Amino acid sequence: MAYDGTNFAGFQRQPGQRTVEQVFSKAVNKMAKDPAEPVVVFGAGRTDAGVHAFGQTVHFDLPYEINAEGVRRGLNSLLPVDTIVKTVAIVPQSFHARYDTVGKRYWYRAYQNEFVDPFKRNYTGHFKFHADIERIQQALPDLVGKHDFTTFVASGSQAHDHVREIFSAEAWALPNEDEIQFEFCGSGFLYNQVRIMVAVLMEIGQGRRAVDCIPQLLAAKNREQARGTAPASGLYMKKVYYEQSELQADLNNH
Repeated sequence: MAYDGTNFAGFQRQPGQRTVEQVFSKAVNKMAKDPAEPVVVFGAGRTDAGVHAFGQTVHFDLPYEINAEGVRRGLNSLLPVDTIVKTVAIVPQSFHARYDTVGKRYWYRAYQNEFVDPFKRNYTGHFKFHADIERIQQALPDLVGKHDFTTFVASGSQAHDHVREIFSAEAWALPNEDEIQFEFCGSGFLYNQVRIMVAVLMEIGQGRRAVDCIPQLLAAKNREQARGTAPASGLYMKKVYYEQSELQADLNNH
């Protein structure tokens, strides 16, 4: 599924808040004709308030049989305009949208300008000062590999293990758009990890940090050493992988 995260308080259900899980669960249960036992929806990841998705994956068990295309059409007729189901597949009973992942890919758009662009404000993270893309590209390889990312996880994380593997980290500039864009693919990501990495990389690009600072930050295992968090509005959950072969094919093509 895909959604514009602007008017959502994140994916996870919260009392009194409009969330993707709440809106999607309501549609699923309406399609299931409001069964006595509510249908529970499980997502691949919990995006924060304002974060968008092209490729969020959810799974649920319907109380009756219906073909995949019928589910897609039914849900899209019930969902609000800022949410859409792109594809549906019937999966084995053992499948789990969150625990069966082999990788995730995130995209970040950093807009660089003294003032906020009203037409980009909900879809990019705003940075007042321009960054040097070459400095950022020099620093990126230090994030790739298996590391303890304690320095790059926000307080409030429920993960006990902060070791994650980043398979690829890329950045490129769109000079005509005043944007730097990032893409990260990894085994999984911690709470706010991508946004904290982007904040550090933008500081490197702006000359506020040394190009070779990332190994020291990783070794410190101290969130205070990273400080910043890039705005949620620039982050997109791009793809969730369940097959090792598909993940490898994408890595080979990037």
